[in-house]
Amino acid sequence: MTKEINVAILGATGAVGTELIDLLDRRNFPIANLKLLASGRSAGKSLTFKGESLTVEEVTQESFQGIDLVLASAGGSTSKAWAQTIVDAGAVMVDNSSAFRMNPQVPLVVPEINPTAASQHQGIIANPNCTTILMGMAVYPLHQIQPVKRLVVATYQSASGAGARAMEEVKIQAQAILNDQTPTAEILPYPLAFNLFPHNSALNELGYCEEEMKMVNETRKIFGDPNIRISATCVRVPVLRAHSEAINLEFDAPFSVDQAKAILNNAPGVKVVEDWQRNYFPMPIDATGQDDVLVGRIRQDLSHPCGLELWLCGDQIRKGAALNAIQIGELLLQENLLHPSKTVAVSVGQ
Repeated sequence: MTKEINVAILGATGAVGTELIDLLDRRNFPIANLKLLASGRSAGKSLTFKGESLTVEEVTQESFQGIDLVLASAGGSTSKAWAQTIVDAGAVMVDNSSAFRMNPQVPLVVPEINPTAASQHQGIIANPNCTTILMGMAVYPLHQIQPVKRLVVATYQSASGAGARAMEEVKIQAQAILNDQTPTAEILPYPLAFNLFPHNSALNELGYCEEEMKMVNETRKIFGDPNIRISATCVRVPVLRAHSEAINLEFDAPFSVDQAKAILNNAPGVKVVEDWQRNYFPMPIDATGQDDVLVGRIRQDLSHPCGLELWLCGDQIRKGAALNAIQIGELLLQENLLHPSKTVAVSVGQ
């Protein structure tokens, strides 16, 4: 990638926004000009990129003129509010919110899994949910060899999934508890320090929360397989950063543990971490700040001859959000997909 482009980060001051800035630098993304955008509340703040202090600007109708790529991480309502303006300006938006993920006109992309989907974009590409990305990275390499028939997953999601303010809240709660004080919760619905609770997103009529349904529906879209049977249970745990997942996979025929390990050892973006003698497997503390999804405890399901069990940890802010978005941007550059000959705005109401 030699051509430099103009990039804007929408939501630059949030946890994912600041990670985007850091990763653009670390990965030497070819940037001619970087524009940092946020709400009026955050405008005027200074953030550093490549040793230079950049001032955060309030997003306006003129913010996207001359911009080639917008990395959006300011929430679904903000993405919907500015999507049309971004596309009309001739830029491509890689959106980290859930606003467009299930829109049939919008590709939902994990570059290691379905890179060709990016070529179908009409100005917007959606970044999947963090838990979906992490799970897909470990499951899809196996699914390619032998299709997954049924998938059951339990997630252990860190405070980082609720943003930087939630991470700080957990620290304050932990200190309060250690001082024999009653912890309070403002960002999350309940105290998370020394506690855990089922994910607090909205429940549907079947008792599944929105976070769990994201894993079901997004995985089917990314894999291009609407027939995978998926059940998820999502839990918020008192970890600052990096999510964990326990996954049970059922196939039509036995899938040997040795074969699964060999496949995952060669899967891009995946690192197998297993020390059975020490009982050492992936942990959030090891996954934090890492690009790879750590996978381990790969074993035969004792209850089913065609089942496998595995455990993973991945940095929710990194591969679960910012890194995946930047990799999509890199893919667009590599495949010359930033400025397609025909760009049509999708329906932003979906």
